[in-house]
Amino acid sequence: MVTNDDGVDAPGINAVVQVLRTLPDTQVTVVAPLTNQSGTGEKTTPTSAGALVTSKATTASEYPSTAVHGYPADTVIWAVKDHGLSFRPDVVVSGINFGQNIGPLAALSGTVGAAREAISLGIPALAASQGVDNGSAPDFSEAVPIVKSWVIEHRAELIAHSYDSKPPQANLNVPTCGAASVRGPVTTVLAPSGDASKTTSVDCTSISTSYANDLEAFEIGFATLTPLYPP
Repeated sequence: MVTNDDGVDAPGINAVVQVLRTLPDTQVTVVAPLTNQSGTGEKTTPTSAGALVTSKATTASEYPSTAVHGYPADTVIWAVKDHGLSFRPDVVVSGINFGQNIGPLAALSGTVGAAREAISLGIPALAASQGVDNGSAPDFSEAVPIVKSWVIEHRAELIAHSYDSKPPQANLNVPTCGAASVRGPVTTVLAPSGDASKTTSVDCTSISTSYANDLEAFEIGFATLTPLYPP
C-alpha cells in the first residue's frame, strides 16, 4: 500500500507508485489523503466524527486510487482497521514527501505519521522524503531508486513478516543533489535537536564521513535511514 501527506495527486506519490509497479509479482494499492495534509503528524479523525469518508481518485499518472477525506494516518486506519482493503498490506510506503523529514521535523510529518500508524498495527513501513534545496523543487528521481532498493532488499522479510513481531521499518530522507551524487543511504539516528527546517543547502560535494545523526549526515549529502520511532 502507498500513501503520503501531500495528497493523492502529488508528484512524489506518483513517482513511487510508478517505480513499485515495475517490481515483479507486486500489487500496488494507493490509499492517500484527498488533499495536502503536510505537518499533521500522527493526527487522526476522532471516531466521534463518524466513519471516514472516501472517494475514487487517481494519481497524476491516472493510477486508480482511493482518496481518504482526512489525515495521512487515517488512510492506514481506513485500509486496515476499518477493513477498507480486503487484505493486510505486506508493507506501507508513505511518500515520497516534498521536503525532508529529518531530526525534529519527523514528529511533525504526516508522511512519518502514516508510517508510524502502520507500525502500530504491526505492518512494515517505509516513510520516504526528498529534500528541497534553496527553495527549488525536489528531484524525486533521486529518492525513487533508494525506495525501490529498500523494498527489494527487505522483500522476503516483508512477505514472511508475522504481525506479532516487530515490523521492518525506516524513515528515509534523500537530499536533492542535482549534478552531484547522493551518497548512502546510511543508517543513523534521528537528531534530537537542531533546526532541521533550515537544512536547505546541502553540500553534496563533501567527502566528509563524520556525522552523529541524520541531520548532520543529510547536510553532507547522505541519504539517511532512521527508525520511525526514536529508540
